[in-house]
Amino acid sequence: MALLLAGVMVSCEDTLEVESKSSLDESVIFSNPSLAEGAVAGVIHSFGETNSYRGRFILYYGMNTDIEVTHSLRDVDGDKARLSNYNTNVNNGQMNSDNNAWAKFYEGIERANVAIRGLRTYGDVENDPFMAQLLGEVLTLRAVVYNDLLRAWGDVPARFEPVSAETVYLPRSDRDVIYKQLLADLDEAADLVAWPNGSSITQSTERINKAFVKGLRARLALAAGGFGQRPDGIRRSNDPELAAEKMYEIAKQECLDVINSGTAQLESFEGVFRSLHREDYVAGKEILWEIPFNDGRGRVIFDLGVRHTNADKYTAQNRGGSNGANPAIFYDYDVEDVRRDISCVPYEWTDGVQVPTNMNKFYFGKYRYEWLFEESKRRVDAPNDDGLNFLYMRYSDVLLMAAEAINELDGPAAAAPYLRQVRERAFPDNPDKVDAFMADVTASKEAFFNAIVDERALEFVGEKLRKADLIRWNLLGQKLEESAQKLEMLENRQGKYADLPQKIYFSTADDGESVVIYGLNYGDTDAEGTSLGFSEEKTWSLNEEGDVIMYWDALYRADPDERQYWPIWQVFLDSSNGQLNNDGYGY
Repeated sequence: MALLLAGVMVSCEDTLEVESKSSLDESVIFSNPSLAEGAVAGVIHSFGETNSYRGRFILYYGMNTDIEVTHSLRDVDGDKARLSNYNTNVNNGQMNSDNNAWAKFYEGIERANVAIRGLRTYGDVENDPFMAQLLGEVLTLRAVVYNDLLRAWGDVPARFEPVSAETVYLPRSDRDVIYKQLLADLDEAADLVAWPNGSSITQSTERINKAFVKGLRARLALAAGGFGQRPDGIRRSNDPELAAEKMYEIAKQECLDVINSGTAQLESFEGVFRSLHREDYVAGKEILWEIPFNDGRGRVIFDLGVRHTNADKYTAQNRGGSNGANPAIFYDYDVEDVRRDISCVPYEWTDGVQVPTNMNKFYFGKYRYEWLFEESKRRVDAPNDDGLNFLYMRYSDVLLMAAEAINELDGPAAAAPYLRQVRERAFPDNPDKVDAFMADVTASKEAFFNAIVDERALEFVGEKLRKADLIRWNLLGQKLEESAQKLEMLENRQGKYADLPQKIYFSTADDGESVVIYGLNYGDTDAEGTSLGFSEEKTWSLNEEGDVIMYWDALYRADPDERQYWPIWQVFLDSSNGQLNNDGYGY
């Protein structure tokens, strides 16, 4: 099985040899349910490779927006920072290797292509629901990989059949071709797979279910109908099949199908992320699909979580926090919004105690060693991985996509109920505040759209959706410029930030490990902070004495709207027989 699914190009001869072996074996493999199920695992295996999703894509994609930043951003010319500050090069040391994310994504696509061909030919999917489920899963997993290729690189080669002698080398394809294929694939897949908890397979959020397929199709439709950098500039598609109104119709219908199915529901905001850390989570609630990692694989907390500076009872790793929340987003939350203190954490752990960081280092509180310990009774002992799954889609995304699409098609009154659900979850104890908010944002279609832009920022900090959202709305450069201005004003306590103290004041709580901090909220003052009896204080700032590059100047180093995507790395250009290039993308 491993040999069959390892159909990765090394050379033309190797490719043809794998293809020949694959053809000989497919009649056996894909007519046997237990062997065919290994095809799903074979595709997922490519996700977990060292430099695939596990160690590169989840870490680096989508950083430096108005809600998320890399904590390497001050080293503006370093390879890590350049992947996020819109100024990378084709020789980037973190990415320019032949076993990196680009290669592993196409490895996964090749494995999916072999499985799709085999299941269609030998799986009797018309009469066998189990084999139909497998085909739907593999079609969807291929769409997941292409979704991320398109998000990160723009136009990419389209491979929807196993590699042959004629297709060893392919140029970039117009992304519209890929979007249309994926939308058709997912339409088919939705008829093949079961709803969450509709079968024994779909009881797990690690396996593909109908709600996720429809949510992913909505996500792809919004991207296909939105803006993006192309070789001739930033624009929407010129293909009438991908017209914005048609794509909104698809997104609307797919989201309403999920909503009306009753197979998903919101949890409390903290609850959904605690659920992510549980090993016995059952589908049918907020999480629609996760990229699965086993206990010794995956770097979600390792790279994205709240940092532990040394080993303690929760983890043997001194890791976490390679990325974190953009400090400006913390101050965009209403103080009563329950999402704020889950999404943006202003402390790290040292010797088993929470210790405040600086204003320039908020962590994503959605991923925590301590929650894994509390929810699954598991202390992370592996040196480099934590085994937490990566949350790829949840139900609140479906609600907000529905609200966005329905507002465009039918106006804010029709869209309001879906935004309201998300807002009510954010303010569970203040319905009057929700009512006032909804009254304001439903005043016009434009006001409602702006509310969706803001709400998706507040809802999805640390979930790597923001950059693609901003690109499809044609707001990437604008929002980054606004964020840089906010950060400078925040540092100088100007404008709306004038009502913030210069310092924070803190003590360890009675439980011996939690920190209590004063000075993070509007209206807090240094005078009151010094009088409240806190044991410690520190200056709360973005920059430190001696800094040459100010924090806000490190957010982006080139025009984001001319560098919306990464370049294809040099190693892949060199091995493409002249077919691949970065023409038209500013590299």
